[in-house]
Amino acid sequence: MELKDASKPAGPVTLANTYAVEVDHSVCIGAAPCSAMAPKTFGIDENGKAVILASADEDDIDTILNAARSCPVAAIRIKNAAGEVVFPD
Repeated sequence: MELKDASKPAGPVTLANTYAVEVDHSVCIGAAPCSAMAPKTFGIDENGKAVILASADEDDIDTILNAARSCPVAAIRIKNAAGEVVFPD
């Protein structure tokens, strides 16, 4: 599993679409709907926490937002290019 940024597996990382994605590992419970809905963006590491994959740029923002919305504990935060939080809203 190749990470978008090995030094920050949970982000924040800025994607090619200019959105920034971050997973709060203190909240993540590893339920994994994010990795099911956006498997190019999210994976689950050996500790059972969501991480951001190197292939994240291949998913469109709607797919990533839907994956974030599927998280039962809202552990995923997404910001637009202006730094405004678009999820959770």
